[in-house]
Parts: sequence; structure tokens; C-alpha cells
Amino acid sequence: MAGKPKSVSISFLFCVLVLVLTGCNQLNLGPAAATDEQIGQTPIEMEKERLLAQLDRKFENPKTHYQLGQLYKTDGLWTQAEYHFKTALSFEPAYRDAQAGRVNVLKASGDERLASLLADEYISQSSVSAEQSLRLGLAFQKELLDDFSLACYKQALRLAPNSAKINRQVGYYYLSKNNTVQATEYLIRSFQLNPHQPEVAGELGRLGIEVRIPRKTTTNTKKLDKMVDKSTAR
Repeated sequence: MAGKPKSVSISFLFCVLVLVLTGCNQLNLGPAAATDEQIGQTPIEMEKERLLAQLDRKFENPKTHYQLGQLYKTDGLWTQAEYHFKTALSFEPAYRDAQAGRVNVLKASGDERLASLLADEYISQSSVSAEQSLRLGLAFQKELLDDFSLACYKQALRLAPNSAKINRQVGYYYLSKNNTVQATEYLIRSFQLNPHQPEVAGELGRLGIEVRIPRKTTTNTKKLDKMVDKSTAR
């Protein structure tokens, strides 16, 4: 009777050892399998997978659709890119970056007529304010759609001619096109509207226009008054 428990004990230990070894092998296979799936994937493809997984959790996210559209645009997949830009706009109609992206892919795919019609429609929609016009202009400029961008900037100027920021942006636009005459005109106007712009003063200086940034004047003189009062009290 003394030998039987020993036999059972050895069998039990053998079974435990088999289970442990099997478990270790399964654990080792996990990372290898995951690594194999990623072999040959580019960073863009991995980013696409990440964004698509986000859409599985929340399809109505306009930012995720926009980011996917940008990735498909980079790969020259115009249909997929246009789909995601359009979907982003269905959830956020005034998404200026998505509007500009959609116009860009339509133009790149050869549908210039629809691209132009949509651009005009978006520009008209943005005419509700100078800010929205400026936002769309910046979005078009980011997509290298210069004609549409300039149309937005001019619209913004008509809505807010005394905006130093808009005049500055138009000046920078012309600088990027090496049109120094127009750039100088708008940058001077911007500086006249707001002289406290060292970056604009710097650009004008490089263009050969000498300007001076006015020194800040003290409006709150309470501390100075106290100093004077203490000094005279002595």
C-alpha cells in the first residue's frame, strides 16, 4: 500500500509538468504571431488600422474620418479619401479642413468641375463671418489650393477690413508667392492697425521698410504712486 501513493504522486506531477510546458509554449506563440501580422506594414498602414479600429468603436467621429482621408490621399487612393472627407462633413458640416481635403482629392482625381463647384459652395458658406472665411482660407492654403485660398482671404477682408490678423495673413500669403509688392502693402496695413507685432515688423524690415514698435505705456500707476508717496513721506 505504501508504493501506490508514490505512483499516483509521480503521475500527478507529470501531468502538472505537461500543463505548465504547454502553457509556456502558448504564451511564447502569442507575441510571435502578433509580430508576424505586422511584418511588411508601413507606418501609414499601421496608422490606418488604428484609426479604423477607432471607427469600429465610434463611427460618427469626424476627426478620425478626416485623418483617414488624409492617409488615403497620401497613398493616392482618391475614392477612399473622398469618402472619408465626405463622411466627416456629414457629422460636422463646417469642418473646414475636411472641406478643403475633399476639394483637393476631387481635383487630383480629375473631377475639377465638381471640385470647383464644391469650393464655391464652401466659400459661400464661410461668408457668415470673417473668422470662418479665414479658417477655410487657411485650410485651402494647407492643401496648396491657392486660388481658393486667396478668394477666402479676400472675402474675410471684405467682412473685416480693419483686422490686423487678416491683413497679416494675406501679407504672408503673398510673401509665400514671392509677391513682395502686395506682401508689403498688406503687412504695412496690418502694422498700422496693430503696431505691437514684432514678427510683422521683422518681415517689413527684411522687405526694406523701416518701422518702429512703440514702447508699452503704463496704464496702472498705483504702484508708481505708492513709491512716490513713500519717497516724499521720508
